[in-house]
Amino acid sequence: MTFKSKFPRELLNEIKWKGYDISKCKIYYINRGSPDDTAVVEGSQIIKIDKGFLILEGIPYERYIPYHRIIKIEYDDEIIFDNS
Repeated sequence: MTFKSKFPRELLNEIKWKGYDISKCKIYYINRGSPDDTAVVEGSQIIKIDKGFLILEGIPYERYIPYHRIIKIEYDDEIIFDNS
């Protein structure tokens, strides 16, 4: 699968607005305190692709992930962004 966008926010918007299934995404990001300081979320957890943050559902609070912390995005098990 080939996407035109090169940056996380633009890639996720391209997936969302061009009719691809965003739930097939896995987003890897820097999360201090997690094993290897990295956490992974499924695209189905995305609430909003905001200007400065990726907003994810969370219990009890939403999580805000700044785009500069995203290190890898996979779509359907294919790496489409890698900044690790």
